[in-house]
Amino acid sequence: MTDTIGLLHPGSMGSAFGAQLRARGHIVLWCPDGRSDATRRRAEQAGLEPQALPELISRSDVLLSLCPPAAAEETAAQVAELGTAGVGTVYVEANAVSPPRVQRIAEHLAPMQVIDAAVVGSPPVGSMYPTLYLSGPSKQADRIAELFAGTDVRPHLLGDSIGKASALKLTYSSYQKVSRVLVAVAYGAAEAYGVADELLEIAAKRTRSYLVETDYIPKTAARAWRWGPELEEVAALLAEAGLPDSLMRAAAATLARWDDNRDERLDIAGALEALRAQGDPDNPS
Repeated sequence: MTDTIGLLHPGSMGSAFGAQLRARGHIVLWCPDGRSDATRRRAEQAGLEPQALPELISRSDVLLSLCPPAAAEETAAQVAELGTAGVGTVYVEANAVSPPRVQRIAEHLAPMQVIDAAVVGSPPVGSMYPTLYLSGPSKQADRIAELFAGTDVRPHLLGDSIGKASALKLTYSSYQKVSRVLVAVAYGAAEAYGVADELLEIAAKRTRSYLVETDYIPKTAARAWRWGPELEEVAALLAEAGLPDSLMRAAAATLARWDDNRDERLDIAGALEALRAQGDPDNPS
């Protein structure tokens, strides 16, 4: 069965998704109005069909929004304002936005059905196989998953609740992207002090991600009273090396929320509860 997908708007990820859908025999539309030459080239290489926005919306069975996060609500508002979507059109909000934002988008587009989606991984080019997480009404989510069957995009259903896919994306991004920033800061400082090779040698001994070691969260809480001051010293080192120290000072401030849990034996739930309680203005203890 051939579907028509309106792609809003084909950046590197969107054009790669469009190419995957085209390879499955679907029609993929895009709107060239106001887009850069680079975007036009990507769309042409992916075999996407140019179409004015009102016609793109009216022709599409599925509208797939893959744009910069800051433009997500504006893009949805344009679709809602034009009001040319057909009965049964599904809007897939696949941008890195927070659950409250995707909920606002869904409310703005009602009665159009909205699926909350999140892409984890690199664009599906060459040997890359990103996962497309989907949450929302099961009938529509199944329909979107079926679109990508047999492609290099791996759909994964998360249930009926809008917001789950967005929450998963942002919680993963909070670790993945900040970790990349920390790499630049740590390596820059080590290089400034002539110990970059030794730093990499230490790092190479670990192949497991800290993110999977959730059992260590209570130990972090118990040791926060020692770790916080150490990170303040790191911040001073970074500043001396001409590098930003704000990440380290923010981490030290976060650890300070566990000051009352010095050397306590907590479980994960208890450690997280203590972290939240310290940030609650109604519970300053």
